[in-house]
Amino acid sequence: MTTSTVTERDLPCDTCGSSDALAKYSDGHTFCFSCRTYTPPNSIPKEPPQESTHTVDLESRFLDYRGVNLETYKKYGSKTLLDQGDNPVFQVYPYGPNGRKIRNLVEKGFHQEGTLDHHLFGMDLFTAGGAPSITITEGELDAMSVFQITRNPTVSVRSSSSAYKDCKQHFDYLDSYDKIILCFDSDEVGKKAALQVAKLFNPNKVYNVKLTKYKDANDYLRNGEGPSFFRVWENSSKFVPESIINSFEDIEAIYREEANTSVASYPWTQLQDMALGLRLGEVVLLTAQEGIGKTEIVRTLEYHLLQTTDFNIGCIHLEEGKRRFYDGIIGYHLNTAVHHHPEITPEAKIQAYKEIVKGDNERLNFYTHYGSDDPEVILGNIRYMVSVMDCKFIFLDHITMLVSGLADGDERRMLDFISTKLANMVEELNFCLILVSHLNDDNRTRGSRNISKVADLHVQLHREHEDPDPRTRNTTKLMVKKNRWGATTGFGGALLFDQETFTLRELWEGDLQLPPMEAA
Repeated sequence: MTTSTVTERDLPCDTCGSSDALAKYSDGHTFCFSCRTYTPPNSIPKEPPQESTHTVDLESRFLDYRGVNLETYKKYGSKTLLDQGDNPVFQVYPYGPNGRKIRNLVEKGFHQEGTLDHHLFGMDLFTAGGAPSITITEGELDAMSVFQITRNPTVSVRSSSSAYKDCKQHFDYLDSYDKIILCFDSDEVGKKAALQVAKLFNPNKVYNVKLTKYKDANDYLRNGEGPSFFRVWENSSKFVPESIINSFEDIEAIYREEANTSVASYPWTQLQDMALGLRLGEVVLLTAQEGIGKTEIVRTLEYHLLQTTDFNIGCIHLEEGKRRFYDGIIGYHLNTAVHHHPEITPEAKIQAYKEIVKGDNERLNFYTHYGSDDPEVILGNIRYMVSVMDCKFIFLDHITMLVSGLADGDERRMLDFISTKLANMVEELNFCLILVSHLNDDNRTRGSRNISKVADLHVQLHREHEDPDPRTRNTTKLMVKKNRWGATTGFGGALLFDQETFTLRELWEGDLQLPPMEAA
């Protein structure tokens, strides 16, 4: 095979007029990556050969190479370009109709033409959800190798470094399959990329091909180990990241990671002093009996985070419609009960909303079903908001609504399951979950005690909502029941609800007419 090295890059091409697509090689030949004009050493430019002596049909640029057969190359539309000595010098990998990656088989480099990030390699060949599973690789040759061996849908990301971004951009397409099989290289870079991609999807549908004998799928194929690879692929197991810590390197990595420090504050001074702020990777639980006004407290915190941070937040309010939700958020900004004032124009509301989200139309992500929903759907939406929409704070109001209508025994088991899954997801994806739950008559979380067990901070809300005195009736007291980070528990402040503006303000100790609520 003819070998040469690139001596000059990004040169202009006289044939097509490109300003930087021509490369010159040590043996004197040039190649334009734009018009693909090949210039032999010491000769005038001429088009690269249209036919190869290896094949006689019109598709002569499709060539058996590295174990991948002609049929597979044709399916993926990947052509091999030959020099005048019929040596493979370039391979072309199409990414949709407007982009392609060209691989230099001599120099082992890549060149991009057009836009690649609108498609995964091979994505156009397989209908979304058209098969039980799809396999993702980190290389085009590997994708074709996997398909040739398994005959199942297989796509590739552009590279290991872009894997997370590529899969995130095409989340809906990939998630349409019941089973997502990751077949990345078995080196450390590939393992890291696979871990990042796995976090995007429901862990129950992500599987991992553990390569042992060779580094990637193409190595298996070109070494005659296709059947061996098929067995490994067929026996792929659910993706489980390496999670046992037992070395000095593991411990060192822990302390080199960013410290779990506060990333946001509470809008109320006393609770802020006790909790020492909000942190990613934590579950904050707000509990109260029905009719106390939990949603308004949640809304105050949502608005506060939108104003004091630049984080994206996701809100799931299962007892509130979308119009009431947005009226409530905008009401805090305008300091008025927007839903009581029909004279406030849509234009004024939209302008206020733009100010709230600081001009970023993807900062506030709201999901509502206005009623109970399949818990797995809610969990999937939370994962989507965190992984794809980059939400660092998720509000779920309220968890009890997820199992309304189920029998008592099923309700307890389901709430145990959901609360555990939520806690695991918070740890896995590193976001902050603000969770609301009802209390029963014994002041315990309704349906499941596990809800309070998974919380890092538990704040119980209390209000004498039938008291004849209006001030007392509209004062909500906060009791910190559990505080893993700040350690301090007990009375956490009081909030007065203004019925005119539908907003809350903190009461100072001198303002309180009632003694602090005693700890339960």
